[in-house]
Amino acid sequence: MKRSSGVRLCATAAVSALSLALVTGCSGTGSKDSADGTNAAKPAAKALSAAELKKLIIAQGDVPGHKVGPVEGGLPSKDKVKADDAQCDPLVRALTGIAPGGPAATTSRMATEKPPTAHATSEDDLADGKFEDALKKSMDLDVTVVTLASYDGDGAEQALKSLSGAVKACANGFSGEQDGEKGKFTKVTEEKSSGTGDESVAYTATNDAGKDGALPLHGEAVRHGNTLAVYTTINIGAMMGKKAYTVSAPVIKAQTTKLK
Repeated sequence: MKRSSGVRLCATAAVSALSLALVTGCSGTGSKDSADGTNAAKPAAKALSAAELKKLIIAQGDVPGHKVGPVEGGLPSKDKVKADDAQCDPLVRALTGIAPGGPAATTSRMATEKPPTAHATSEDDLADGKFEDALKKSMDLDVTVVTLASYDGDGAEQALKSLSGAVKACANGFSGEQDGEKGKFTKVTEEKSSGTGDESVAYTATNDAGKDGALPLHGEAVRHGNTLAVYTTINIGAMMGKKAYTVSAPVIKAQTTKLK
């Protein structure tokens, strides 16, 4: 099946060889200055280094039923990913695994759901037209890119605010570009987030791929102090089969545990 340009635009970083083979949900309301000025007296938060983030991001063995490793092909350069409307830039970049704002350090991983045990397929099955169904099932796997980003001062709060604002501002859809390839999303919807961390936002960007129908990409960003965890999940098999899926809960759980 030929994937649409919109899916290629925001999914390239997330699609592994195995998969063919890519109202704001806040758990907190943010910091408020107290009457006695206690918060104002606190020293500014200092960002973690890339080396420190690498110790905190999920690794092989941390997510049950998943293979965890480097992002295949790497993440695109920030300046190569943009929207036609600048206010949508944080969203289109987050969907490709790029953290919003100006983090001091970042690191990323890819978590790919392991396939179920394969069963032998006979020639009769192929003749009966079951090959397409078998193909969809073989690709019905969540592939999730996780990016950890650390910020100085209130950078993480401002970065999450910019992403949340983009989700709202781009609700009616937007066009984007990655490495010169253009795609269009027809709508963006706010979703219920995992409720982890200090505050979070979850979203779905949907591309109307014509005969292939609506193809959704799911994402979430969670702030843990001055560190953001940005998640993007794609499931090609679910898309092909018109089956609902979400940001991988096991991946979020595992990453949250490591950040506590």
